[in-house]
Amino acid sequence: MSRLPAPFLLALLFLAPAQAQTPADVTLDPAFGGTFFNFPVGVRHAGDGSGRRFVIERAGRIRIVDAQDQVLGTPFLDISSQVDTTFEGGFLGIAFHPDYASNGRLYVKYTFDGNAGPATHLVTRISRFTSPTPSANTMPAASEQVLLEVPQDFNNHNGGDLHFGSDGYLYIGMGDGGDGNDPCNRSQTLDPGQLLTCGNHATTPAKALLGKMLRIDVNATTPAGSNNLCAAGGDGSARYALPADNPYVGMGNRCGEVWSYGLRNPYRFSFDRDTGDLWIGDVGQGTWEEINFEPAADAGGRNWGWKVCEGNWQRGSTTVACSLSGHSGPVIEYRTGQNNNCSVTGGFRYRGPVASMTGLYVYGDYCSGRIWFASETSPGEWTPTEFGGLTGFGLVGFGEDESGNLYMTRGNGQILIFNGDTAVLYSIGGTVSGLEGNGLVLQNNGGDDLGIQDNGSFAFATGLAENATYSVTVISQPTDPLQECTVANASGTVGTDDIDNILVSCVTQEDEIFEDRFEQ
Repeated sequence: MSRLPAPFLLALLFLAPAQAQTPADVTLDPAFGGTFFNFPVGVRHAGDGSGRRFVIERAGRIRIVDAQDQVLGTPFLDISSQVDTTFEGGFLGIAFHPDYASNGRLYVKYTFDGNAGPATHLVTRISRFTSPTPSANTMPAASEQVLLEVPQDFNNHNGGDLHFGSDGYLYIGMGDGGDGNDPCNRSQTLDPGQLLTCGNHATTPAKALLGKMLRIDVNATTPAGSNNLCAAGGDGSARYALPADNPYVGMGNRCGEVWSYGLRNPYRFSFDRDTGDLWIGDVGQGTWEEINFEPAADAGGRNWGWKVCEGNWQRGSTTVACSLSGHSGPVIEYRTGQNNNCSVTGGFRYRGPVASMTGLYVYGDYCSGRIWFASETSPGEWTPTEFGGLTGFGLVGFGEDESGNLYMTRGNGQILIFNGDTAVLYSIGGTVSGLEGNGLVLQNNGGDDLGIQDNGSFAFATGLAENATYSVTVISQPTDPLQECTVANASGTVGTDDIDNILVSCVTQEDEIFEDRFEQ
């Protein structure tokens, strides 16, 4: 296999050593009976209840793996004749409409050659395909409707992903246009009137979308007329509209499609299916790789810093902190070029059936094949732990199915799946009242201990699966002052939800003695 250049090959290493253990039950195993594909860059699902997995092949095809793990012989979609894979180009991402089961709409991102001459000049295209029968295993290639196109200054840093957020809008990650160190200054240029004449293609307003995260409404269109859509047609019309709360809507010196900026090459990003939070793996230049985090309630307009900064540092530095005003730094960063690391491949926060992986953010490196699990060790603080490595480079993507199973794809054609114990473990809890002393300890089933410090709600993990019984007792009473605490609703059976109705009441013994004497 030939080695893919630049953003597929660019950088990482941890800022600090991992401090946690990876789950002992987790394995990474061949998926789909060990079938190999043609450079699979990701796995997606349609959210239609069919159980189908859709494998994105870089050359321009989508393959179906059915609910029985059988790979269908006929591609779901084949547009390989339109796709140009020069340098870092190709068929890079797909997103099924949230209502795909009823409207049959699929959105794709790919590059094509926009130059009539012998040299290849890539253009990024976002298109919609529509199936009249969403349950069918083929998508009509002739149904393509182009939504927008962005000319690339060079043939690398094309981004790759597009996903629907929990808000129903389509997010599109755009790289900075390529070459190295963003010579055209696209990532920090918000005003299309200030674009440098630089790189391939004519300088059009659409180039101001490079180095940005875009957010568009694909359920509406924009009529001809004056607006601030930078990728609209010549008459101002577009097959999409702007969400009313995009940060630059209606601003004449900004592109309305832009959600955030300062990205170098957000090749892989994802949304947490439980919280709606956005995770962006942004490939670095030569010093730092980064994972950026944006909470679901964010108002947009963030500046991720490139090319002034790289990670939390001035571009190219390992000692000088980023001085860019308003910079949003990554939650995880690591060095480039050490231990065979070269290019971050952003992943997903795990929400699948393997209980021990729940809530971990999983990502990896293209060159080394190393994989990390990151856990939130305190609010806003994420600690990565290495899960293990693969032989050779080529970790190009991750993907989820409808059940939340997580897959990893390699450039050599292999797809792997994370497996482990799937028993759901529950917590128990409730409320404490009257606590004044120190040293209250509860115990469940003679094994799970929890020290209680304050009144109010409490919860602790039990290791219990569904339908297991629990029985909570007080094994240490509070002192200073001396108290006696009793438990109501102390026992029962774990159902499909965590138990939170245990009541712990504490009474100061000295007060009871005083009250008895007073009554006499």
